[in-house]
Amino acid sequence: MRDILRILSGSRRFLVGFFMFGAVVLFAWIGPYLIDTDPFTRVGGLYSPPSKEAWLGTDNFGRDVLAQLMYGTRTSLWIGLVGGVVATLIGVTVGTVAGYRGGWIEEALMGLTNVLITIPSIVVLILLSIAVDSRSATVMGVIIGITAWPWTARAVRAQTSSLKTREHIDIARISGVGTLEIMLVEVLPYMLSYIGMAFVLQFSEGILSEATLSMLGLGPFQTVSLGVMLNWALLWEAVRVGAWWAFIPPTIFLAITSFSLMLMNAGMDEVFNPRLRQHQ
Repeated sequence: MRDILRILSGSRRFLVGFFMFGAVVLFAWIGPYLIDTDPFTRVGGLYSPPSKEAWLGTDNFGRDVLAQLMYGTRTSLWIGLVGGVVATLIGVTVGTVAGYRGGWIEEALMGLTNVLITIPSIVVLILLSIAVDSRSATVMGVIIGITAWPWTARAVRAQTSSLKTREHIDIARISGVGTLEIMLVEVLPYMLSYIGMAFVLQFSEGILSEATLSMLGLGPFQTVSLGVMLNWALLWEAVRVGAWWAFIPPTIFLAITSFSLMLMNAGMDEVFNPRLRQHQ
């Protein structure tokens, strides 16, 4: 792991993305402890402009937008993290098993994967979000994760199919090592760089998916997120009344978070992809 971090530190794209993302995380994690304002407490009038009392003004109910931005960013990051972990775990598991075992197992798993890819994920997300009784941030992350894994599974299957023909895998088989141990010890470690890249992409996808669902009114219950803030601004016509502070900050934070993760992914691809290194 130390060697991987040392290699990644040589990529400017990764470093810029990493520090941008780190700043967003610090804002979401430390910010609420600094201002000590509940995002659902009324502190001013309807769409009051930025002031000393509320640095980013208030929303349609007179609640502090800055407090909402801090707590909302934290919620969106958590949903993205849960969604990224779930999607990566499922995708890596399905892809590794399919690629290593081959035969009817590969055909069945890839058949399921290909079917799910053809179905628009937003449709499945909407249906699942409507079906659940309680949409907590964690539940939303899980819902997003179980709909986002197919592309990772296809890519991991291709990587595994290539790896299983290598000499060290044959040696492990001849030595009597079990299938599960081979996949965990001899196959997965050689795909860590790709798995990391897939996770970063799934993380970003989870944040953007939450924002999409929230703007449709299917966001997490009894909490605030960046998507929920945009939904409130849309419902209460913040644009029409000129309350830019109600919709521009969450939009900027969504853009910065997504862009920083994309930069990190591009930096990882730049480091781990030999063809890209040859053209530098």
